[in-house]
Amino acid sequence: MESVNPQAPPLRGSLPPEGADPAWGGPAPDRIRAGARVAIVGGGPAGLMAAEVLSRAGVPVDLYDAMPSVGRKLLLAGKGGLNLTHAEPFEAFVSRFGDRAGVLRPMLERFGPQQLRDWAEGLGIATFVGSSRRVFPTDMKAAPLLRAWLHRLRHPEPGGEPVRFHMRHRWLGFGDGGALRFATPDGERVVQASVVLLALGGASWPRLGSDGAWVPCLRDAGLDVAELQAANCGFDVAGSSVHGVAEGWSAVFTERWAGQPFKTVALALDGPPDARHWQRGEFVATATGIEGSLVYALSAALRDRIARDGSTTLWIDLLPDRTPERVQADVSHPRGSRSLSSHLKGRLGLDGIKPALLHECLDREAMHDTARLAAAIKALPLKLIRPRPVAEAISSAGGVRLEALDDGLMARERPGLFVAGEMLDWEAPTGGYLLTASMASGVWAGEAALRHLRAAA
Repeated sequence: MESVNPQAPPLRGSLPPEGADPAWGGPAPDRIRAGARVAIVGGGPAGLMAAEVLSRAGVPVDLYDAMPSVGRKLLLAGKGGLNLTHAEPFEAFVSRFGDRAGVLRPMLERFGPQQLRDWAEGLGIATFVGSSRRVFPTDMKAAPLLRAWLHRLRHPEPGGEPVRFHMRHRWLGFGDGGALRFATPDGERVVQASVVLLALGGASWPRLGSDGAWVPCLRDAGLDVAELQAANCGFDVAGSSVHGVAEGWSAVFTERWAGQPFKTVALALDGPPDARHWQRGEFVATATGIEGSLVYALSAALRDRIARDGSTTLWIDLLPDRTPERVQADVSHPRGSRSLSSHLKGRLGLDGIKPALLHECLDREAMHDTARLAAAIKALPLKLIRPRPVAEAISSAGGVRLEALDDGLMARERPGLFVAGEMLDWEAPTGGYLLTASMASGVWAGEAALRHLRAAA
């Protein structure tokens, strides 16, 4: 087991809140009403970060989670290497949040990519920037970071207050007087708190606790909640008329190629050919369609177009490093006695899943028409009919509308109730953006909760 530094330095890389010391000590204890307690519901990155802000300020914090332990989605995300954040320039980073960039900007200025790396270093976790500009712990693991973080929450520096963890507490909604109702192994429990901060995640990966069951609870409480939808997700393809399939790939394609990657390709949304914006990368064929990092980068737009029109077309450039003229010339080159497959492999380097996709989408006549085949290699249309279910998605869109919250992420209609993390109505592509913004919102809501407590003292 890797060692945990019990004397990890204070949280760094962010300005202290108003009235706090440089170590995020927060308001002096005598400026917080005696007996004040904060209940945080949700033990993911946003909830844990809010707990750290409040704990360091000397505020008693009780953190509740439905699972037997906290940080489960973080651990799962770290199985292939924990992508903490992204090292691209800050303005480009903020732009990844689309129409929510303006709202998230101050949170990311407060606790953004560099502050997150400084914070991890304070836990004894060094980081590095990969070739894709994604940032990872040097050992690529999530477990050492989570262990060090939980140790610091349970054993804060002098002046801090240990966080108390309550596992297997599933939130059922509000009871009389705004009390929190929990289902526990010992029956229902009712909890009163001075301030409540919800960080229950979205609806992706329900087996890890993020199941979106909180949506009706908050709607019943009067909050405006946008429907949760899949984000960073795969898509199902329409059936191929070439193979007489009503929906999805042909049986031959699925059996041979499901799970195989398309490498060095580019994708573009439907639109005029001269106005398409091509994005390069990789994606994977699934049993019913496509998924992978390049698809995730376009998933929000694809999902919205399908919702609007019933389906949409995605264009695939199988050889983005070759010009259309070069592809046309190579396809048209006399092939003699060689088969078409050998010709495409020899002249263009097309083999494996790429020519298989051409055979899946083009009829025999098109495959032997050099002009049509060359055009398809550079821009092959693929009709998508639905996103995969939100339970399969990496993250979810929708949630508590930011317009229902004030600048500190407190519900306008329920003073003392704060919301953070993926419960909020925003989305971003993979690459460290989701984790960074979730933690930044936890910091932001935690500091706002401190100010609320101080004002009530």
